[in-house]
Amino acid sequence: MAVRVRQHSYIQQPVAPQQQQPSKKQKVQKSKKIITLKERLLYIAFVVVVAYLAVSILHKQSTIQQTTYEIQEVEKQIAEIEKQNVDLKVQVSELSTYERIWEKAKALGLTLNENNVKVVPGE
Repeated sequence: MAVRVRQHSYIQQPVAPQQQQPSKKQKVQKSKKIITLKERLLYIAFVVVVAYLAVSILHKQSTIQQTTYEIQEVEKQIAEIEKQNVDLKVQVSELSTYERIWEKAKALGLTLNENNVKVVPGE
């Protein structure tokens, strides 16, 4: 059997400088278009969603702050009314003393008649 051996030439011939430059330009042009149209749309959608969420959070935070302010105002009003109630209770206790009532009765010309006093049971 006869076997044929192929000879390969491993010697490379020098390449002209004009042939090297276009290949570099082609690589540069291909690398410029890294972002595709779908990627751009996804990026824009992402930005829109993030902006919407940011505005939504700010709106809710504003609503919470407004509600907190209103709660504080109502609490101030409650505290003021409670203070007025305490003052009025003190006035009632001062005005309803036995001595004061007796003085007012004398000033109006009323007298104490023990025969007209009736005791109501249970009270």
